[in-house]
Amino acid sequence: MKRLPSMPPAHLDADARALYEKITAGPRGTSMLDDEGGLVGPFNAMLLSPPVGDALQELGAAIRYRSGLSARAREIAILVVAGHWDSAFEQRVHEEIGRGLGLTDDELAALHTGAPLELADPGEDAVLRVTRALVTRADLDDAEYAELGESVVFELTTLVGYYTTLALQLRVFRV
Repeated sequence: MKRLPSMPPAHLDADARALYEKITAGPRGTSMLDDEGGLVGPFNAMLLSPPVGDALQELGAAIRYRSGLSARAREIAILVVAGHWDSAFEQRVHEEIGRGLGLTDDELAALHTGAPLELADPGEDAVLRVTRALVTRADLDDAEYAELGESVVFELTTLVGYYTTLALQLRVFRV
């Protein structure tokens, strides 16, 4: 059972309302609203501490909308994290995005379960292997580190950390 009630805009103080409006006016738009007008997923909890919530959602926006990773590579990495943490919300949202980017049901299932998967695109395959190493060992050996450029490794480790944070919050708040 979820631990946080929906927080529609009428029930928010000025700081939380400003964050709510920033989230809904941004690239995520109103896709993250429930039937009462409250934010869903990790965004509802971000309203509990607007300064921290704003910084967190800004990091997420940078990862999702301003990263050098291709959209498919990014979704592959997110789905590896979601599967590792068994994060149902992340899984549902990002599987839908992944399907739109051409990921097959078999590929999505393997990303969720950690089953062996070899992707046709060498860059995406490297992102898959490196992300799986990050979530299972929290480190990379020299060969894994060398598979991707340093800027990609930086963005990928940031993505893994961000989505791990969200998975933890989603679990604790029973989203």
